[in-house]
Amino acid sequence: MASDPRRDRLQAATAALALAVAGVGLGASLDAPRLLVAWALAAGLAAAFGWAALARLARLAGRTTTPLPPEPLPRPPPELDIALEHAPLALWRLSPGRPPLALNAAARRLGAPGRAAEPEALQALLNQAAPGRQVVSLPTEHGEERAVLAVSALTVQGEAWRLAAVAPIESELATEALTAWRQLVQVLTHEIMNSLTPIASLAASAPALLEAGEHEELQAALAALARRASHLQAFVARYRSVSQPPPPQLADTPLLPLLQGVQDLLTTAWAQAGGGVDLRVEPPSLALRTDAAQLEQVLINLAQNALQACAGQPAPRLSVEARLSRGGRLRLTVADNGPGVPPGLETQIFTPFFSTREGGSGVGLAVVRQLVHGLGGTVRHARRPGGGACFVLTF
Repeated sequence: MASDPRRDRLQAATAALALAVAGVGLGASLDAPRLLVAWALAAGLAAAFGWAALARLARLAGRTTTPLPPEPLPRPPPELDIALEHAPLALWRLSPGRPPLALNAAARRLGAPGRAAEPEALQALLNQAAPGRQVVSLPTEHGEERAVLAVSALTVQGEAWRLAAVAPIESELATEALTAWRQLVQVLTHEIMNSLTPIASLAASAPALLEAGEHEELQAALAALARRASHLQAFVARYRSVSQPPPPQLADTPLLPLLQGVQDLLTTAWAQAGGGVDLRVEPPSLALRTDAAQLEQVLINLAQNALQACAGQPAPRLSVEARLSRGGRLRLTVADNGPGVPPGLETQIFTPFFSTREGGSGVGLAVVRQLVHGLGGTVRHARRPGGGACFVLTF
């Protein structure tokens, strides 16, 4: 028979009242043994009756009790929703088996028919994107446009999310490329004209010197022509080394022995200048899939630049450090205690043939960037709080 909680509660209350009456009767019957026994039996029956009712109530409470629902998380303020809606980045939520969900106006505009040439291709690109950052090509009505796609995993109110952010960068890249080409053309024309102007002048004066029989002057003019032609030939060879780097031969390479070999090559020159080369690899077992010869050439170029920049320093020091950075990426740092890169020139030092040193070729850092990019890494200049130049290579 099903248990009735109201009846069980009544039985428990009646048993409690009976126990109370039996307790009074027991106290009044201490001098009458028969009554004492009767009251004791009545108290036992009342206790058993009450215990059974309480047990049924306990079982019923165990079946019907449900946990309290968790308190809802506070909703974000409306200002945050407005900021998300008008954020300059296009944001999507990615869910397996579902099309990407646009989270703001920028995402809806980017996926609209008037903006995306193939909305399905854009959705497929987002769904297939791996966590991290990458440069992708978006099919738009204006042609292919490059953009930075970043995907991250997060938990929102206990639910796993994948968030994708897209920032178109085609205009910025085109502007940077145009600026780089303009700088390169300026340097090329300056260098070529420095050689062609005297060559043209000497070539024009040579016939007159020959007719006049001034053989010594003619020989001097021809020697000057040969020197300028040789200089121009060397310049073209340097340009070829920048524009046509050899393809890398990749292999798993332990870094500690490679960097120790570079340190051995550099120690003598730095010791003659009154300084030294410090090396630090943490952990010592670090390895990188790279072209050992090209990476060694990169480090030597950076070290040579640093030694020339530190000329006149009483105790020049070069520091080479390899360690893992956040995200498991390898970070190689080459730093010196020289005067550093002049302020405002940080974006120009990697331009081919641009040099801040009198008589410098301006090829070293351009070759460094070409080789590092060919090895799948990036190189940038970082300003140190204590001064000096610092170049950071990330792979």
